[in-house]
Amino acid sequence: MLHYLFATVTKKVVVGYLVVVFFLLLAVGFALSRLHQQTARTEQLVNVDFRAFELGRDLQQNLLAQENIEKQLLIIRDPALKELRANRNAELVRFQHQLSKIPQNELSQILMAEISDYRQADLSLSEALARNDWQLAENVSAGKMVPIRLRLLEVLADLRQQQQLGINNDLSVLSAQSNEAYQLTLLFSLIGIALSAPVALTVVLSIHRSVNTLKKATQEISDGSFEHQPKLSGNDEFAQLAQGFSQMGRKLRELEQLRLDANPLTGLPGNLAIDREIDLRIERHNPFAHLYIDLDNFKVYSDRYGYNAGSDVLARVGQLIQQVVGEHGTDQDLVGHIGGDDYVVITEPAAAEPIAQKIIDIFSEQVPSFYSLEDREAGEVAGQDRYGVERTFPLMTISVAVIFSDHYEYPSRLLISQACARLKEYLKGQQGSNYMVGRQKS
Repeated sequence: MLHYLFATVTKKVVVGYLVVVFFLLLAVGFALSRLHQQTARTEQLVNVDFRAFELGRDLQQNLLAQENIEKQLLIIRDPALKELRANRNAELVRFQHQLSKIPQNELSQILMAEISDYRQADLSLSEALARNDWQLAENVSAGKMVPIRLRLLEVLADLRQQQQLGINNDLSVLSAQSNEAYQLTLLFSLIGIALSAPVALTVVLSIHRSVNTLKKATQEISDGSFEHQPKLSGNDEFAQLAQGFSQMGRKLRELEQLRLDANPLTGLPGNLAIDREIDLRIERHNPFAHLYIDLDNFKVYSDRYGYNAGSDVLARVGQLIQQVVGEHGTDQDLVGHIGGDDYVVITEPAAAEPIAQKIIDIFSEQVPSFYSLEDREAGEVAGQDRYGVERTFPLMTISVAVIFSDHYEYPSRLLISQACARLKEYLKGQQGSNYMVGRQKS
């Protein structure tokens, strides 16, 4: 009992409801067994008994219709009635075929024998009618057809009465079995629930205390007190959940730091998130590609067109990179904004070069729209270089340095950063927009 008090909530629930499960399984098993029996009997009723009853009714109507047509034909001798009689005979043959597929009892076997005799007599009548021998037809009808038809109708009446009694009896039995199954299933279920009630009450009280503690912790964390530590004794799920709250508080602090680290202009993750992503992939030994993206001659553009125009370009480039990575990268890729006109993409090695080329292609299409008509036609703008010397600069271009982590036996952020810096300096000395992959292995 002491061990039970210190068990986890799951164990308490399992112990408390094993009895419920046992009785419910007993109830369900019993109910399914009875349901299977009733389903089988219902299918028997629908597919055999009801069908046989309907066929008997249809056969009876057919015989009466044949009798009426036969009398009219022998009196008025209208050839059109021969075709109608032939249709009724074909219908009789179809009923006989359907009846032969249904399980036979003694009475139905007698019926099938009478139908065979009837069809034999009908063949004689059909031959007489075909020769228009009306006298012979009347003799066959009175001497053979009428007596056999009367016997058939009597047998059908007895058979249908027998079938009706059988169907009524089966329906009564099914109703009684259903009522019995319902009562026993309910009894088993109530016994299981009653036996588990004390255990359930103990678990509910324990959960209530734990929920109140966690509710207070939730309020503290929602108020910004990420250091709050909910305390619950024991080693059950709620104690583990309290530990989860503590971990969540730490995670929220980290997310707050990441939010503050995000670039305010583009909303993209900053250095902290980029460094964490690189370290995580290195730690997991997941090969990745590091794309360092830099705008060339951006300072000249910003000096000429102003801060707002420069900010707009930076935002649009961030959107451009996100769009390309979304189309050609994966859901796990990271697009970051280091600051200024420098961006980083962490992606799968296979997607690196397609992403780099697509960024260059789209940027090259968009960059003229950033400039005035005069500057676009000139293809250059005047401005001061980093040393304060006045000269002309071409329109903005974009450079992408690509480094693969698997080019290093022991990759690190420092090695990748240094390699990107070297490639970026080289690309800035080239004309136009370019990307370059660091192929040298270390």
